[in-house]
Amino acid sequence: MKTLFLVLFLLFQTAPAFAVELTGKVIAIADGDTLTVLSDDQRQIKIRLAEIDTPESGQPYGSRARQALAALAFGKQARIVETDRDRYGRTVGRVYVGGMDVNAELVRQGAAWVYRHYAKDPALFALEDEARAAKRGLWALPEAQQIPPWEWRKAGRQPAPAAPPVALPSPTDAFTCGVKRYCREMTSCTEARFYLNSCGLSRLDGDRDGTPCESLCR
Repeated sequence: MKTLFLVLFLLFQTAPAFAVELTGKVIAIADGDTLTVLSDDQRQIKIRLAEIDTPESGQPYGSRARQALAALAFGKQARIVETDRDRYGRTVGRVYVGGMDVNAELVRQGAAWVYRHYAKDPALFALEDEARAAKRGLWALPEAQQIPPWEWRKAGRQPAPAAPPVALPSPTDAFTCGVKRYCREMTSCTEARFYLNSCGLSRLDGDRDGTPCESLCR
């Protein structure tokens, strides 16, 4: 009996942990480390990028960090490996677009800090050291402005003067005429309207009321 318990204990200790993954299209960028995906089952899920922290909107480089995340992920298919849930109920995870680790790329570009309190991946610290040495992104700012976001929040800093708004690409930029032909191939109402209005795919509006794919555009 003791032998059986020992075997079960060892199996439990060595069993691999299966990460929860989801895939979907990035449809919104809230700030440099938070985005929203439309999942394959049509749910909108807010994602907080794990192990990194980007400057707040009122901080120097805050709007640039948001722009960097938009350039890497907005309008693209992403794979998210969930690592946790935060106190706001958001999914926390590593985000991948194609073969690119978006979390790590933001650090490499100097658009994000490694979040000391939560980071577990030593490779991120190496990327941050590299970006700092090369004076990329926020590391090109004067040293007095290189304040970790968690310290900025803790100090309750007043917002800096508003920066010009970041121009995000239109969601329709990711669509291309001639690729799809039927409602069952559409992933969202926005995509269906693009194919109807921009591509002239009238078959999507069977009753000619101006609304395509009514199962999506209710």
